[in-house]
Amino acid sequence: MPTADQCGAAKSDAKSWMARLSGYRQSDPRRSVWELLITAIPFTLAWSAMLTSLKLEQFWLYALLIFPAAGLLVRLFMIQHDCGHGSFFRNRSGNDWTGRVIGVLTMTPYDHWKRSHAGHHASSGNLDRRGIGDVDTLTVEEYRARSRWGRLRYRLYRNPLVMFGIGPIYVFLLQSRLPLGVVGKGWEPWISTMTTNLGIAVAAGLLMRAFGIGPFLLVHLPIVIAAAATGVWLFYVQHQFEDTHWAANENWEFHEAALHGSSHYDLPGVLRWFTANIGMHHVHHLCSRIPYYRLPEVLRDHPDLRDIGRLTLWESFGCVRLTLWDQRQGRLISFREMNEIYG
Repeated sequence: MPTADQCGAAKSDAKSWMARLSGYRQSDPRRSVWELLITAIPFTLAWSAMLTSLKLEQFWLYALLIFPAAGLLVRLFMIQHDCGHGSFFRNRSGNDWTGRVIGVLTMTPYDHWKRSHAGHHASSGNLDRRGIGDVDTLTVEEYRARSRWGRLRYRLYRNPLVMFGIGPIYVFLLQSRLPLGVVGKGWEPWISTMTTNLGIAVAAGLLMRAFGIGPFLLVHLPIVIAAAATGVWLFYVQHQFEDTHWAANENWEFHEAALHGSSHYDLPGVLRWFTANIGMHHVHHLCSRIPYYRLPEVLRDHPDLRDIGRLTLWESFGCVRLTLWDQRQGRLISFREMNEIYG
């Protein structure tokens, strides 16, 4: 763990990190193409192997392949994510068309998601701008002011079975099919969503015709569901940790929120590869134009950043209990802690 002096020094110059990290923003086109190939080709092979194992009734192999295939789909989503930030390729059209094609596989309308995700980066950690692409989080005061029914609804929403089970299925398979609730953005969200839906329908239709409806669903649905749950878990841990940073609008500062409101999810090497280094989330929020394959360079060259917001895989499981922002203490607490402190 960092010392108090180290944390204070890092906090005092949060804004200066933007300039210090700008040199890492340049992507390497050949490296980007290579990263795309070593993700898309293994995903195709894993998908095909699952289909073959079903036909051969090798169900143990089929089950074993679900998680590597889901991990590769998560990695494809992270490439789509970098495309949305304009960091994967040097030109906008390369980023956008790569992101749109991958969006069919991830079932995420690229252009619509790109805009909403930019809103997340612009408001992350701002108590007065919650609800823009983040996990709904109430303060202790807001929760205590709710009716019994309101408290129950929030507790259900925060239940791990809902958050990491039902929630991901709803978000990726249902909510992403219609841009409902989007106000003041014209037809763009609808065009993005409907063209993605059309691409999904065409791709699924061709695969169903080639292999059958049952085999297609038995292969693809488990992959999508496992990948969606993993994606929601990653997003949760990246911002829902005990010492994360939230502030009211008048005290909110972008660089401070980026550095201290995003975790460094220090995963084992294999998991870092499948998640495309997204665990280095504090660096990503400080400078979102850095390609994911250059994020390890940042931590290598700037070791002061390694311990800021650091969470190990084991430590991250403790984040599930954190449900309320305590403005008095400036940290996330659990329902149980709220009852112990406030009665």
